[in-house]
Amino acid sequence: MKVATPVQMNEIDRMTINGMGIPGVVLMENAALKVFEEVDKILGVLSRKTVIIFAGKGNNGGDGFAVARHLFNKDTRVIVYIVLPKKDIKGDAGINLDIIENMGVEIIELDNNTQVKDIENRLIEADLIIDGIFGTGLKGDVSGVIRSIIEAINGSGKHVLSIDIPSGLSGETGKVLGECIKAHKTVTFALPKVGLVIQPGCEYTGELIVADIGVPRRVIDSVNIKVELIDKGLVSSLIPSRHSETNKGDYGKIFIVTGSLGMTGAGCLTAGAALRTGAGLVYLGVPASLTSIYDTMITESITLPLDDGGSGYLKKEGLELVLKQLDKSTAAAVGPGLSVSDDIIQLVSRIIEYSKIPLILDADALNAISKDVEVLKKLRCEAILTPHPGEMSRLTGLSIEEIQHNRLEVACEFAKKWGVITVLKGYRTIVAAPGGKVFINPTGNSGMATGGTGDVLTGIIAGLVGQGIKPLGAAVAGVFLHGLSGDSVAETKGKHGLTAGDLVNEIPYAIKQLLLV
Repeated sequence: MKVATPVQMNEIDRMTINGMGIPGVVLMENAALKVFEEVDKILGVLSRKTVIIFAGKGNNGGDGFAVARHLFNKDTRVIVYIVLPKKDIKGDAGINLDIIENMGVEIIELDNNTQVKDIENRLIEADLIIDGIFGTGLKGDVSGVIRSIIEAINGSGKHVLSIDIPSGLSGETGKVLGECIKAHKTVTFALPKVGLVIQPGCEYTGELIVADIGVPRRVIDSVNIKVELIDKGLVSSLIPSRHSETNKGDYGKIFIVTGSLGMTGAGCLTAGAALRTGAGLVYLGVPASLTSIYDTMITESITLPLDDGGSGYLKKEGLELVLKQLDKSTAAAVGPGLSVSDDIIQLVSRIIEYSKIPLILDADALNAISKDVEVLKKLRCEAILTPHPGEMSRLTGLSIEEIQHNRLEVACEFAKKWGVITVLKGYRTIVAAPGGKVFINPTGNSGMATGGTGDVLTGIIAGLVGQGIKPLGAAVAGVFLHGLSGDSVAETKGKHGLTAGDLVNEIPYAIKQLLLV
């Protein structure tokens, strides 16, 4: 599903009204009806319920006025607070304000002399609060009496529905501009806005409803939108088919370079995830002295002992075998549980320089690359890097705080600068492609904040690439499938105690769920 910036959405609105000839007041009425439908779902019985609406002068306020009309006609007690004088509300919003005034809806103008305590007392009566104060065009921080009103709404304990975007949230960045409505549900129109689906905005959005208000698809398609929210429909279209007349060699040969003393579990999780995703053959390149551990822990993979001098850590002397196996494989994952040493740095560098098959670089491979990121310029194949914020900090020199406050920009800039597909892990994982396309993943939960889940993601992506999915599609499908598996486990077991192994075992069921879409 495409995700628009406020500028793009304004252009879509302009083209719809001026180019297609659909009047703005018609779009406003369609929006109001969609909001009304959600209010009806929340309240069930509208008669004699109390709904308090806060409205500004823009389209969000106009939508709120139109919603007030529909509610008033259903015998709902409606109170409309407007955050500026009536005379300042013009255009389509003004039309709808005039209508509800003529109907006898209670309308209260707010100003700097407004006693917020009076509003707090009125909020006690509310069965529902509708927020239509600010839209996606808000720039500066919310202040003054409006900030106090937002604080009162948030502190009321009442169910809150926001129109298009919670007031106080940046539609561009998802950042809170001073103070922000914390909605239980947000009804947005035509397309989700970037600020609604990334951190921290997604935490203020609540349940997101994307409502069709009649914007022509032709208009949306004419705007160069590069951000997408990953959904089941997209991912189900990417899952590779299974055919009767096939064998294990038809579903990929995955080579995983992994392992060090005390970190054998990482490679086993990666291998298990690749197999559960559908990979035909999985080869584990591991320190020779640890081979028996891998043979015992995961019996379906093929173990390739690599020179470690008996130390339990890979040595550069094992490079020749690594390069030979790369030539026999369809995808390679490098990094889980490797540790970092001069030998590992050299191994990772030579793999990057040599490989002609897609690489998935994770964990200690990323830590090795961070010693000299310029090595990425020597890539001869497509590569997917899967850093968490700490690893991204080492790769970029930015602080974790800077990265977390600008996740979309950081991922996109890194992908473009180094020509790699960048999977910035975390809540709302971001997949950025070198050409500017970016995908935001909505699946996953806090139960997945436990050791080994990143190794599982690496295995899923490697398994998909090995089966012939192009690397960008594999990264997109992989993060969604990874999160969906975690959500399924959380639904049955809860979030506490969820383990990476649970995710591995859930992958086939998650794939089956996607194939039913």
